[in-house]
Amino acid sequence: MPRVSLDLENPSDLAQLGTTGWRIASGLVPGQPNQGLVAEILSSPARLVDYDDTWWDKDADIQERRSVGFTFAWYRLHITLPTQVKGQDVAGKRVWFETNVDNYGEIYIDGEIDRVTGVITGNNTGKRALVANQAVPGTVHVIAVLVANAPLGEPVGTIFMRYATLAFE
Repeated sequence: MPRVSLDLENPSDLAQLGTTGWRIASGLVPGQPNQGLVAEILSSPARLVDYDDTWWDKDADIQERRSVGFTFAWYRLHITLPTQVKGQDVAGKRVWFETNVDNYGEIYIDGEIDRVTGVITGNNTGKRALVANQAVPGTVHVIAVLVANAPLGEPVGTIFMRYATLAFE
């Protein structure tokens, strides 16, 4: 099968995945005082599959600039793998989430991070994270991306995702 991909900003491509779009919320732990920024926090529940993100901004624009100074935000997308993409059967194919964030990011697939491929550092650095080694149509996955403004000691600019795709190979 040749590589086919879906643009995770395009409404018709998102519809093929059973979703209308991204949910976005500010903070390391959205909704908590000081955005969940506390010393020695061990983890953020926003990475987990069963985390309740229903109150977050819905169908949000991932390219919207969202910060001033030291800022975190979570971007989450719930998808269902389709049977076909652009006329190609996807069963058994590898599925990759591809993105580029500004400045620092972490990609969690179904609540887990691959600490080699799931960490994004630097501007204009594209990354790929494996969603499924062998696609099973109808399987639901949660993609969660934590983005932070950097450098942490003196952050500049804003946070956003430059693009997001789901590739089948």
